[in-house]
Amino acid sequence: MKRILIILTFFFTIGFVHAQYYDACQGKYGAALKNQLFNIINSHTMISYAELWTAFPVTDVKPDNSVWDMYSDIPGGTPPYQFTFISNQCGNYSSEGDCYNREHSFPESWFGGASPMYSDIFHLYPTDGWVNNKRSNFPYGQVGTATWTSQNGSKLGNSSFPGYTGVVFEPIDEYKGDFARSNFYMVTCYENLLSSWSTCPITNGTTYPSFQPWVIALFLQWNAQDTVSAKEIARNEIIYTNYQHNRNPFIDHPEFATRIWGNDSISAGISNNEAQANFSVYPNPANDVVKITSTKDKKFQVIVYDLVGKEMLKSVGEYSLQLSVNHLSEGFYLIKCFYNNSQQSFPLIIKR
Repeated sequence: MKRILIILTFFFTIGFVHAQYYDACQGKYGAALKNQLFNIINSHTMISYAELWTAFPVTDVKPDNSVWDMYSDIPGGTPPYQFTFISNQCGNYSSEGDCYNREHSFPESWFGGASPMYSDIFHLYPTDGWVNNKRSNFPYGQVGTATWTSQNGSKLGNSSFPGYTGVVFEPIDEYKGDFARSNFYMVTCYENLLSSWSTCPITNGTTYPSFQPWVIALFLQWNAQDTVSAKEIARNEIIYTNYQHNRNPFIDHPEFATRIWGNDSISAGISNNEAQANFSVYPNPANDVVKITSTKDKKFQVIVYDLVGKEMLKSVGEYSLQLSVNHLSEGFYLIKCFYNNSQQSFPLIIKR
């Protein structure tokens, strides 16, 4: 945990929120916004596939220093097994829990195994080798009757979501948003190549809307229901700073997904200036008190989570709110501010 805090404190020192990174996106929706994001994130440093083994211990490490495997983890509970970095690296496997490997959440066969997609860490995760093999190159989806279920509850089976009846892989609820945002990233960062991904079952060969209609509906649902976590925010910053030097905009701004693919390509609530409240959080890093202010003079709710998503503090304010955080241990937290149908997330460091 000490190693994680040192890394994250360093990131805050150089600036966690890159306000100017998305300046050109202001006022854009639909295809225009997606194309502007492509222009921002497409140019990046390519790391090798081999380098992923040394990157994962930095990008995907749990507070107990084990591998953060979304195919075996049980948030808030006890995972059936855990992996140790390097020593549990695959290798051969014959059952669940044998080892972890490099999972292309956007399967490599969909883009012909070409670079730089093949080693783009924004869609690559360390996962159980056996579960990864079971998932194969099936799309993520909503399973009706499962033909196979992993020990953490991930499922394989035919889709029950309207618009698709093929075989799909359904991760647990706590990580559905993570995978949806990874897929949003892939069709945005590489929109210039989508016409050549002819075997991809979730895209339609166009730069916009890029996805099949059922995928848009499902991923927007997952993006809304499983909101951005502290894990994703930390990972996004590490990849930007240490590896690829680009960002996943759908982690920084999950509302972009609705502005691009939602009804009339305009986010209900979030992109409506009358309904949106912008929040400020300071000081950050903090010691014993954090002040939160809103641009609206109406009630808003604030929830503070730890790195693994446990709710640590909840309060309600009107225009401004002062939170006592002196009972929180030193470390990295996530503040979520809720107003009407919108929300904003902020990383928070407690440092003494």
